[in-house]
Amino acid sequence: MHGRRVLSFLPTKKNPAPAGDDEGRISPASKESLIYFSIDLVSGADKEKKKALSVGYFQLFRYATGKDTVMMVVGGLCAFIQGVALPLMLIVFGQMTNIFVEYQLEIDTLQDPSKECSNNTIYWKNGSIYEPAENSTVYCGVDIESKLTIFAYYYAGIGVVVLFTSYFQIFFWVSSATRQIDRMRKAYFRKVMRMEIGWFDCNSVGELNTRMTDGINKINNAIADQVSTFIERISAFVGGFMVGFIGGWKLTMVVIAVSPLIGVAAGLMAVAVSRLTGQELSSYAKAGAVADEVLTSIRTVAAFGGEKKETERYDKNLEEAQTWGVKKGAVVGIFLGFMWSIIFFCYALAFWYGAQLVIDTKELTPGTLIQVFFGVLTAAINLGQASPCLEAFSSGRASAKNIFDTIDRKPEMDCFSEEGHKLDKVKGDIEFHNVTFSYPSRPEVEILNDLSMQVKAGETTAFVGPSGSGKSTTIQLFQRFYDPKRGMVTLDGHDIRTLNTQWLRSLIGIVEQEPALFATTIAENIKFGRPGVTMEDIIQATKEANAYNFIMALPQKFDTMVGEGGGQMSGGQKQRIAIARALIRNPRILLLDMATSALDNVSEAVVQEALDKVRMGRTTISIAHRLSTIKNADIIIGFEHGQAVERGTHTELIERQGVYFTLVTLQSQGTSNKSKDAISEAHEDAIHLNSLSCTSSQRGSVRLRSESKLSIHALSESLNIPSDSEFIPEKESEDVADEHVEPAPVARILKYNKPEWPYMLMGSIGAAINGFVTPVYAILFSHILGTFSIADLNQQREQINGICVLFCIVAVASFFSQFLQGYSFAKSGELLTRRLRKVGFQAMLSQEIGFFDDPSNNPGVLTTRLASDASMVQRATGSQIGMIVSSLTCIGASFIIAFIYSWKLTLVIMCFLPLLGLSGAFQAKMLTGFANEDRESMEEAGQVSSEALSNIRTIAGLNKETFFVESYEQKLELPFRVILVVVMSGTAMGKASSFTPDYAKAKIAAAQFFKLLDRIPKISTSHAVGEKWDNFKGEIQFLNCNFTYPTRPDVQVLNGLVVSVKPGQTLAFVGSSGCGKSTSVQLLERFYDPDQGRVLIDGRPSQNVNVPFLRSQIGIVSQEPVLFGCSIAENIQYGNNTCCVSMEEIVEASKKAYLHDFVMTLPQKYETQVGTQGSQLSRGQKQRIAIARAIVRNPKILLLDEATSALDTESEQIVQSALDEVRKGRTCIVIAHRLSSIQYADIIAVMSNGAVIEQGTHDTLMAKKGAYFNLVTTGAPIS
Repeated sequence: MHGRRVLSFLPTKKNPAPAGDDEGRISPASKESLIYFSIDLVSGADKEKKKALSVGYFQLFRYATGKDTVMMVVGGLCAFIQGVALPLMLIVFGQMTNIFVEYQLEIDTLQDPSKECSNNTIYWKNGSIYEPAENSTVYCGVDIESKLTIFAYYYAGIGVVVLFTSYFQIFFWVSSATRQIDRMRKAYFRKVMRMEIGWFDCNSVGELNTRMTDGINKINNAIADQVSTFIERISAFVGGFMVGFIGGWKLTMVVIAVSPLIGVAAGLMAVAVSRLTGQELSSYAKAGAVADEVLTSIRTVAAFGGEKKETERYDKNLEEAQTWGVKKGAVVGIFLGFMWSIIFFCYALAFWYGAQLVIDTKELTPGTLIQVFFGVLTAAINLGQASPCLEAFSSGRASAKNIFDTIDRKPEMDCFSEEGHKLDKVKGDIEFHNVTFSYPSRPEVEILNDLSMQVKAGETTAFVGPSGSGKSTTIQLFQRFYDPKRGMVTLDGHDIRTLNTQWLRSLIGIVEQEPALFATTIAENIKFGRPGVTMEDIIQATKEANAYNFIMALPQKFDTMVGEGGGQMSGGQKQRIAIARALIRNPRILLLDMATSALDNVSEAVVQEALDKVRMGRTTISIAHRLSTIKNADIIIGFEHGQAVERGTHTELIERQGVYFTLVTLQSQGTSNKSKDAISEAHEDAIHLNSLSCTSSQRGSVRLRSESKLSIHALSESLNIPSDSEFIPEKESEDVADEHVEPAPVARILKYNKPEWPYMLMGSIGAAINGFVTPVYAILFSHILGTFSIADLNQQREQINGICVLFCIVAVASFFSQFLQGYSFAKSGELLTRRLRKVGFQAMLSQEIGFFDDPSNNPGVLTTRLASDASMVQRATGSQIGMIVSSLTCIGASFIIAFIYSWKLTLVIMCFLPLLGLSGAFQAKMLTGFANEDRESMEEAGQVSSEALSNIRTIAGLNKETFFVESYEQKLELPFRVILVVVMSGTAMGKASSFTPDYAKAKIAAAQFFKLLDRIPKISTSHAVGEKWDNFKGEIQFLNCNFTYPTRPDVQVLNGLVVSVKPGQTLAFVGSSGCGKSTSVQLLERFYDPDQGRVLIDGRPSQNVNVPFLRSQIGIVSQEPVLFGCSIAENIQYGNNTCCVSMEEIVEASKKAYLHDFVMTLPQKYETQVGTQGSQLSRGQKQRIAIARAIVRNPKILLLDEATSALDTESEQIVQSALDEVRKGRTCIVIAHRLSSIQYADIIAVMSNGAVIEQGTHDTLMAKKGAYFNLVTTGAPIS
């Protein structure tokens, strides 16, 4: 009986079942931290794969300081001591085993009444010394109690040392890694902000953001506590072998002969997992890019009913990632099974051979056999357990490749560089010398072709020409966003490449048609123009830009938040803030790229006057829509095919009858003869001379202006209409911050894994078998020790051989159970992740548009949540269940066995279990709080980087790269503190709770996720909810509609709107910027519902109409159309997502939209990629694609929100004819800049302050001589 008590003192495997800690870390944990980050590893060619891993491991520590090095050395030393502790314990355990065996022999021998113990020796009762068969004296009188007390002291001493070393090894390594990663993030973001604009054309914002989060997180995994774990395991490996060799070299050599198999398996697994992870990352990166693009363009997706299509596109990439993840799980299962089966075969071999050395040759004692065997086994197991660390290291190296390549890349134009001349005196002469240029992302398409021209100092030079002829490109070259391929651009005779970039840009003020504002206050946005300006300067600039009045009418005035991308402002308001920002710079050179195009007529006149004043003495380049802006220019340059084909004054060019003359004449021919006298001046001033812009970086919406969360504007004082009082301060961020999320119940998380129950059952069976392995091997092991106390040697050998056979059976079972657990939980986990992501994405797309207006639901935050939450949730299921089942099985079986053998000792040991449980619960509680804090902080930092990278051109133009770098670094400080607190409070609790952090994060992530899934949209987009009818006519009525935007409930946007339009009629909305025109269109689309009053569709209240059905009847073309990052053909096909649009239909629609000829000139024709948000196309080209997209839809209601505003005059006339053709038989609502677009409308409704102040036909309203008459005769565009 006494011999069997050895069971209680046996060391078991470090983790109860190999599928627990280590498998968990290999499969889901490491995988799920790898979401969205694409690495070079995924390339098909072996050469590229090698290249992708070419960052040396020690290069990962390039940001370590002296202090970090000291911390890592001390942490490494602690890890070494921690690792050596187990082999030291084995020496103590070996000696203790000898004591047990001796004591058992004494007990068994003295059971014979003819023997007795005297003077520590056994004698026969007759007085002779007892000698068994091998003629050795048998000693007795073992004082087992005192001996075991000494061993207890040894164990306690080792325990105290381990307590401190385990804490400090983690603390020092994690602290050091956190400091290094903090520097790395800052260095990466700083370098990205230094890159030239051409680099951004070839690197998507989504990919860069992903690298900044997940990519750098992977490097963190490779240089933090994984390193200390690796050192600990390697030191245990070395210590184990040393203990083995000291105890018995022969047995050690036999076991070593087998151990390379374990090492090889571990190495192969690391390589295979690394490659499969690369493939998986690539798929997740694609899925992430889709999510980012869709959420950014949510209004367009909603308008065209693309939710189902986008969900399928997203799911397609998830399916690919799932395949790679399952393969990875299977590979991990096979290799772990192989490793553990080898270990158990090794048990059998070692015990069999070791028994020979104990029984036959007497080279070993039972204690040294245990010491040698477990020493070598500890070494082998620790070598195997080091493999997840190797996988983390290889993932870190792969991630570092792209990140370090970026950090080490020398920008072609470094905006932070102090190099380059700064001229003492700037005159302002600009000259282009034989400049040839194509964009880096489309090198085969030449934009400028041997362009030569001169812009004289102090003069205003206007650029005119067809869409895509290179006008805006010249402005970008002068700002040094790009350098020409051939030729040069000079300022006062100096090649601008030799000038300091920051200094050059500080001379320039630019105002664009689609200005980018930042998510801060109005005052802060204007301050971006020039640092250190006073409030008086800001007020003066806003007065000059005619923005002061509308700002002062806002509740928070200059402290009003403008929203992401300026989304809380109307188009006109954004434009005036941008003009104020340019004016405050007091620039030497002014670039006006359709600077007043979004303003109403009165504002335009005032701002134009202000611009005319500030132009005095400055070199000004103007690209404009309006003849009034151009005809007074000192010089007009006509562009065609990337060349300056004519130059002169307005009068000279009209006489020359070239490009300029053609544009003016074409527009003039569109004038109505009937009302020619009344509107001739108005019409002349409404001429649009269009431009190219590849610079826009807009927020995806049906139209930016359509996003305005405000809309009460003025027409003019002469009309007695109050000035723009719109807008509304951003929703208090405190509401968001104070929101507390309770962790989700595990039962609900498991419900989402329900369809995978067969896999989970198989995995649980595998895990249960793995859990049984430890107690079974403990029983076998104790029996082997028991055999050494059997006097009969033959009986000893028989028992040992039988036990070795049982070890072989356990080895085979372990192989299959490990594979079953690894594969099954990988499959169930991957299916769950895919399902959760898809369901989460669907839930986001099913929300009403008002949901996305909330700053806490901006695309950056939602994409991050989609990426991380689903994978975090998987950590509460999948291999986590395997670990729990395995552990519970192990604990349950162990307790049963322990109680059977010695209930008293079991009860003593059980006293320590509550301490372990309480420490785990306490750690989970603390980590849950820190996980929340950390997530929020990283989201804030992500918002800064996302905004900066999305608006990089504006930031570069304003020289504000440093500001955003500092802002990003400031946001990183909080997570840095959080990480340290987590380490200091959590790690000392010990590795018993190693899964607690993931588990805590998983429950928080699940709560966030379920909150989204449980949210009931205020406007349901379900196909099953609401009325549908066959004979859809298209009659629309707005009846006393009142409306405020959800995020701005204190500002009335529509105020008793009453207007109606019969089927087939055209209704034109006119009125100044922000008066509610676009808002009424959004109510019709059911992006929002009115607060009071009703919108009737064919006599039915819009709230009762099925939303997908209604939107399928509506086609929209907006001023700033959103295109998706795919081909031209795919963008046009997006017009009809209910069926497959044929190539013939695409071509036909393109011809109607005057797009076909342009597309056929491109090398890849309809397969040409348009770039992110259509960035590779000019505004006019984007507009025509959007028109073709609407034509393909064949809608009953057509919404034209300044649909032709970006077209040159020739294109505009043809497209207008196409639109007139398309309008026939359809109900049409038009919002337009140009009189020619609306004068033939059946009803013209003049809006102000959210209400219609007069309506009628053009002739009726002109005869009335009211607001409309005044608008027309002031000579500016209508809206």
